[in-house]
This record gives sequence, C-alpha cells and structure tokens, in this order.
Amino acid sequence: MWPTIGRVTPVDVTPPLLQALAGKHPATKPVWFMRQAGRSLPEYREVRRGTGMIESCLMPDLAAEITLQPVRRHKVDAAIFFSDIMVPLTLAGVDVDIVAGVGPVVAEPVRTASDVRKLVAHELGDTSMITAAIERIRAELATTPSGDASWTPLIGFAGAPFTLAAYLVEGRPSRDHLAARSMMLSDPESWDALMAWCADLSGAFLTVQVDAGASAVQLFDSWAGSLRLPDYTERVAPWSQRALAAVEGRVPRLHFGTGTGHLLEQMAQGADAVGVDYRTPLDEAAARLPGVPLQGNIDPARLLAGWEALEPHALDVIRRGTAAPGHVVNLGHGVPPETDPEILTRLVDLVHTS
Repeated sequence: MWPTIGRVTPVDVTPPLLQALAGKHPATKPVWFMRQAGRSLPEYREVRRGTGMIESCLMPDLAAEITLQPVRRHKVDAAIFFSDIMVPLTLAGVDVDIVAGVGPVVAEPVRTASDVRKLVAHELGDTSMITAAIERIRAELATTPSGDASWTPLIGFAGAPFTLAAYLVEGRPSRDHLAARSMMLSDPESWDALMAWCADLSGAFLTVQVDAGASAVQLFDSWAGSLRLPDYTERVAPWSQRALAAVEGRVPRLHFGTGTGHLLEQMAQGADAVGVDYRTPLDEAAARLPGVPLQGNIDPARLLAGWEALEPHALDVIRRGTAAPGHVVNLGHGVPPETDPEILTRLVDLVHTS
C-alpha cells in the first residue's frame, strides 16, 4: 500500500494519479503539469520576490507554499515538490548558483580524474529542511480534495545522473554537452565514478522525500536527448536505474527526459512509468512500451497559442493515451512562464470531464 497521510484515516479511494501509475484507467483522468510549482503564477512571483531559486528551495515554509499554490488554483491531481536539480549538489557542498538569464553555473567544473576524485568525497548533507517542507505540504494535501480522492499525492523530484554530470562537467548549460560526452568516451573510468556519485546523490535525495511522505517520484533528465542510443545504453542507463532503485517498491517511479524519443525503451528499465515529451505520440510510445503506464504529452507551445489550438490537441493526447495501460495527462515539457494561469485551470477542467 502507498503511505497514508499524517493522522488522516486511510482512504477507501486510491487517488487517480496512483491508479494510473499502477496501470489502471481511473474514472477521473489524472493531470498535473511539470514546472507547475510557480513560473506562470503571480502568487509565485510575489512570494519569491527577492529570494534566489536555490535559497527558496531550502526554506521549508516558502517551498511548501510554492508547492501548494498550483493545487489550490488549478485543482490538479498531484503536487510536485518545489525543488531544483541543483539542490542536492548544493546540499553536498558543491558551489553552484542559478544565474538569471544563464541557468545553473558551477564554480569549479569537474574536468579531470583528480576533479572527480575530489568531488566524490562529498556526501549529501543536512536535509532537515526538505523533510520539514514535505511535512507542511502533507498537512494541507491531506485535506485538499482532488478528483474522486480525499487526498492529493505529492511527487518527489530529482535530476537524473546524466543531467547532473553534464552540468558538473560543462560548468553551465550547454547546447551539445561536448565536454561531458568527451569525458564519457575518453576517460570511462572517471566517467563511471562521476555517474555513480550522481546516481547515489539523486537516489538519496529521492529517499529523503519518500521518507518524509512523497507518494511518487520523478527522475528528470534534461539533457539525455543529446546522446546516441548506444552511448546512453552503456554509459548512462545503468546509473539512472541505480538512482531509481533507491526507492524501488516503495512508491511509483516516473522517468522523464526531453528529446528522448529514441531512448524510451531504455528509460523504461528500472522505472514504473515513463514520461513522454511532446515529440512522440503517446500511442506510438505505448506500442513500443507494452504494459508501461505513460505520462504526457501536451505540447507546451499550445498553452501560448490559444484555446482553439490547445483544446483539440489536448483531446487528441487524451485519446492516444488510452493505448497505454495507465495515462497521467501532463505536458511534454514544462509550463512556459508566459502562460496565462486561467488556461491551465481550463485545461484541468477539460481533462477531468473528458
């Protein structure tokens, strides 16, 4: 059984999200949005005013408030824990900052075998603020109806090992990740040591969230789409599986990546469900992944194109999702910051009544 929430009496109805992730089609289709915790919401911009991204993630009251805002406004079927893929690195003592207009910037990029040896001596530090935030979130979610259920699941979150390694090696966002891919090919021993450390860090961060009460987790791989299938299979997939294995059997595990249509079969290994980005139709993904619940995959650009462009596309995504044993409606990437919050609320209503 999935964990119950606080002192609340165990519910008779499993939330739609957890039904779908278990390979069922609930009466109410579950929907949530990647990057829903903020970005497009004016209340998010207000509470975060003057506070840096990583700092916001490490303030329990603020992280809890931001996590809950989209649930209150949109009535989505899951909360996604407000965090960032850089947070575990920060908690492990890595000097990283999120620079406006640039993204994550690592003060000392990891480029040599010596750099890797120095890095892997770091361990995940104090995570009490993560536990405190989740406890606050659970207290409200236990009394927030969603669909046919009497509580709303919280999804834990961590960056996948390759994405963490890519930022560590490149030092900042990169279009092609040449330095990371070069290390992978030229120094496989150091690469494997780096990836093992990243996998264990992500796995430990997921474990902290599940221990605190997360009902599901998602491993997010921003940059794996830059890899050839053979390189992903040999040098990356085992480490993503290692990260996911940290919470195996405890909660459903989602694995999502951008531009990863050619990697879906490998990404399904070690996961309970696979997120599909907007490039791959869900019925095609379902045919390639028989028996695997899917999540996705509304094109985020449709949120900015108006309801006339969004509605038929969303209905088509829902129709194609019936080919999978379970389907969680989501975007095929994150919510654009320019999105009108009202269109997200309207989209939730459409999904719930379809």
